[in-house]
Amino acid sequence: MGTLPGVRIREMKAGDLDGVMAIEEASFPTPWSRKLFEEEIAREFSDALVAVPGEGMGILGYAVCWTVAEESHLLNIAVHPDARGRKVGTALLKECIRRGARAGAGRIHLEVRAGNAPALRLYGREGFSFRGVRRGYYTDTGEDAILLSRDLRRSDVA
Repeated sequence: MGTLPGVRIREMKAGDLDGVMAIEEASFPTPWSRKLFEEEIAREFSDALVAVPGEGMGILGYAVCWTVAEESHLLNIAVHPDARGRKVGTALLKECIRRGARAGAGRIHLEVRAGNAPALRLYGREGFSFRGVRRGYYTDTGEDAILLSRDLRRSDVA
């Protein structure tokens, strides 16, 4: 499943949640609750994914994507602070794109904090385009959300 040497991407399981929560809490001012991740694991239309080392234990990162009514939406993605800069986020994003395309979606959407320059660079490299701004979207900081989207192609399934 994974596209990064030494990293495997697989479905998130309940046993992964301690590692996922540690990354979530280190990454966001208002983290998702454990219950939200539990709900995502159970949703039929949700791809809750983790990146794990090829050998050894631990969670390097995770992503949650929905595919509904021919559209995909990236809801959450984060990488452990010690694993950042190693293309783990890219591998997770590409797997979300692949799964959305495989499920028949024509486009993938996301919101990102306006000040999250590393994420904006990642999404730009992966072909996402600016669609708009949601002013004050993040109620914890009042920060704007940048809306991005990308068409999904048959070649994304491979």
